[in-house]
Amino acid sequence: MTTIELRETRHLAVGDTLVSVSGSNYEVTKLVRVGRGIRVHYVDGEGTTGRFTAAPEAISRVLAGRGASAQHVA
Repeated sequence: MTTIELRETRHLAVGDTLVSVSGSNYEVTKLVRVGRGIRVHYVDGEGTTGRFTAAPEAISRVLAGRGASAQHVA
């Protein structure tokens, strides 16, 4: 069984895997501070890239035990 944890955007790190409500996975490739928010760049399982901007305290669903450690933004 896969464990999913909730994490604030400010605690995401490059290499984390985000999980959408529909079950799709997105690997974080870059984090950039933009004004008061954080722009999260990602790649999905098919190699398509994308990005979104979220508030530092916004919550994301992340696969537990995955990704890099301590490359936090903010």
